[in-house]
Amino acid sequence: MANLSLLLATLLLSFSILNRTCLCCPEDQKAALLEFKSLVLGDLAHNSSADAMLGGLETWNSSSDCCRWEMVRCRSRGSSQEVTGLDLNNLFPLDSIVTSDVLTPIFRIRSLMTLDLSYNSMQGEVPGTGFANLTRLTYLDLKDNNLNGSIPSQLFNLRYLEFLDLSANVIEGKLSSSVAGLKNLKQLILDDNLIQGQIPAEIGNLTNLHKLSLRQNKFSGGIPLSLLQLRKLETLDLQRNSLSGEIPDDIGTLANITTLALSKNALTGAIPQSIRNMTKLVTLRLDSNVLSGEIPTWLFDLQGMKSLYLGGNKLKWNDNVSIVPKCMLTELSLRSCSVRGSIPLWLSTQTELTFLDLSENELEGTYPQWLSELNLGTVILSDNTLTGSLPPPLFESRNLSVLVLSRNNFSGELPETIGQSTSVMVLMLSSNNFSGHVPKSISNIYRLLVLDLSNNSFSGEFPAFGSDSLVGHVDISSNRFSGEVPSSFGATILMLSLSQNKFSGQLPQNLSNLSVLQHLDLHDNNLTGEFPAFLSQLSSLQVLNLRNTALEGSITDGLSNLTSLQILDLSNNNLQGKIPSSFGNLQGMIDTPSILPTLPEIFSFPVEIQDLIVNWKNSKRGLSSKSLAIYSLMDLSNNRLSGEIPSSLGSLKGLKSLNLSYNELQGNIPSTFGNLESLETLDLSHNSLSGKIPQTFAKLQQLTSLYLSNNKLSGRIPESPQMDRQIDPVIYANNSGLCGVQIQVVCPEDVQPPPDSVPEEMEKEETGMFSWKATAIGYPVGFLSATAFMYVIGYFNSVSKSSSPRAKSSRSKKFRDHGA
Repeated sequence: MANLSLLLATLLLSFSILNRTCLCCPEDQKAALLEFKSLVLGDLAHNSSADAMLGGLETWNSSSDCCRWEMVRCRSRGSSQEVTGLDLNNLFPLDSIVTSDVLTPIFRIRSLMTLDLSYNSMQGEVPGTGFANLTRLTYLDLKDNNLNGSIPSQLFNLRYLEFLDLSANVIEGKLSSSVAGLKNLKQLILDDNLIQGQIPAEIGNLTNLHKLSLRQNKFSGGIPLSLLQLRKLETLDLQRNSLSGEIPDDIGTLANITTLALSKNALTGAIPQSIRNMTKLVTLRLDSNVLSGEIPTWLFDLQGMKSLYLGGNKLKWNDNVSIVPKCMLTELSLRSCSVRGSIPLWLSTQTELTFLDLSENELEGTYPQWLSELNLGTVILSDNTLTGSLPPPLFESRNLSVLVLSRNNFSGELPETIGQSTSVMVLMLSSNNFSGHVPKSISNIYRLLVLDLSNNSFSGEFPAFGSDSLVGHVDISSNRFSGEVPSSFGATILMLSLSQNKFSGQLPQNLSNLSVLQHLDLHDNNLTGEFPAFLSQLSSLQVLNLRNTALEGSITDGLSNLTSLQILDLSNNNLQGKIPSSFGNLQGMIDTPSILPTLPEIFSFPVEIQDLIVNWKNSKRGLSSKSLAIYSLMDLSNNRLSGEIPSSLGSLKGLKSLNLSYNELQGNIPSTFGNLESLETLDLSHNSLSGKIPQTFAKLQQLTSLYLSNNKLSGRIPESPQMDRQIDPVIYANNSGLCGVQIQVVCPEDVQPPPDSVPEEMEKEETGMFSWKATAIGYPVGFLSATAFMYVIGYFNSVSKSSSPRAKSSRSKKFRDHGA
């Protein structure tokens, strides 16, 4: 019993000692973290997905040690612990609205050394005052948020900082020379922001820097020579800026560089010879600049080289030099480098090659068998003069993901093996001489995202894709496809361009199942039937082109449900009835974006979509897919539409072109058209419109092309700086009685009475006196007038004999035009 009591006493003493030496986080730091949690939950109170996303914070509670919480790292200090690291990345839902104010409690934890707040979509400015408290910070990651403003100067006072990443935000302003204060910095990453101005020369003082990445900003000026002092630098990435001047001649002194990326700037001059001293170089990206001169062959002697991008410059490839590479490339771009002749045979030695871009050169000959057997992932050979058919082994590769052969002279039929290439994501064969049917197996390419077979001579029916297909862009325009309009695609289809084929019959009802379809172009086919009402169910539609498809009936009122519609072309059909007044509700033609949307770059090269051909300013014009989003037009011309023009069309403030010509429209031109502030071209010709041209036309400041001929318009043509430029008589020809300065026809209300006219009452009183005066002076005045008249007639007759008939005809025509 005594032994048991002794044992219990010993255990109690041990527990007491352990309890007194417990390594717990300080209470003030726990309180700060709990306050941070409370602020976050308050900001996310209205977000339904918040609970699912805040998995780590659920362990944060007042009854436990904060050093045991998820996302919190501590370090022992004496008899206690302190919080030294917070891993709060990807904490908030993407659609949440959380501001940088929630960080305020964290700035009280002065022991912090590492702080990761990346991928949180956090808004507001970078809180410089708060970060100034974290003087022990060595690692700060704020990438992929929505932080704005400039980089606060307080960050440059964090002298222990070794890692700073502010990429993928909307930070503006200039990079301050105070950045030189970060003496211990090893990585500075500011990619994907809006930082402008020159790269400060003081950045050369960061001699411990291993990585400097300023990609995708607005930096200008030259590459500072002070960068050559960064002898420990391994990665220098200055891509996608506005840098100019030459690459420093001595850039090769950066002997530890493995990645040198300067592409998509405005750099000039030759490739510096000193680069050959960069023996550790793995990636060299100089593409899309204005570099010139001959491509040095010693680049292929750098044994570690894997990725070499030189395309899109003014560099020249020397076809007379024999290349025996000492490197084993995985990526090569020689786009627009004047490579001539056959595809270079030395490429057959590059068995690890996954990316090859030889587009925009002068290559000829056939697609080599050896190239089809290299198992490349990306092949871009567009804009050459290559001929022949495609070798079947090309599509037997399991690695091929991108094949772009557009604008060559390839011919023949596509191999039946095309369906075996199940990894292809982009297949672009446009503007060649391919013919025959498209193999049905093409629908087996389950990863296919972009398919462009336009401008060839394919025929027959187009293969049906399954409902599980991932294809998003399909362009088979300008071929000889026939049968019913293809409509069997997956739910991800965004663009269908089927124009200029021989498709016939009615539009299939199951097109309405394509719920995310944005672009539908069927112009110049042989469709039948009435205008399909189900098109109003395609709620995502932005472009609808049914020009010259023989559609009949009336335009369905439900089309106004397409609130995203920006381009509507129903011209050259047999449509009749009235223009729906609900068209004034087409929101996509009211709030057309003024800036281009930026598409995510899935691939390392631009995916080109064929231009949309529309009737623009009385001629056919291609609207580039890159700028399509800022255009808005409506073309209902060459139909049998009747009734009055709805005044509601004046609400379409984003409309740039409106064409209602060659219809049977009546009534007045709506005065609301003066509200079409973006309108550049307006064509109302060849109708039966009457009344006056609205004076509100004077407000159309963007108007450059106007067509009002062959109507019944009358009255004064409105005057304004823009309307006064519309002086071509053809604009107003064949109307009832237009007048104005534009056609040099005086309006009746502007005719002034003769200055010597006499009031009617006075004329009656002086009738008698006038009679005898006329008798007294009539004879001499008449004699003198007759003499003068005969003299003048004689003079002009003598002149006309020496004048050319062409000049006389010209004066006569001018008089007739004025009369019109």
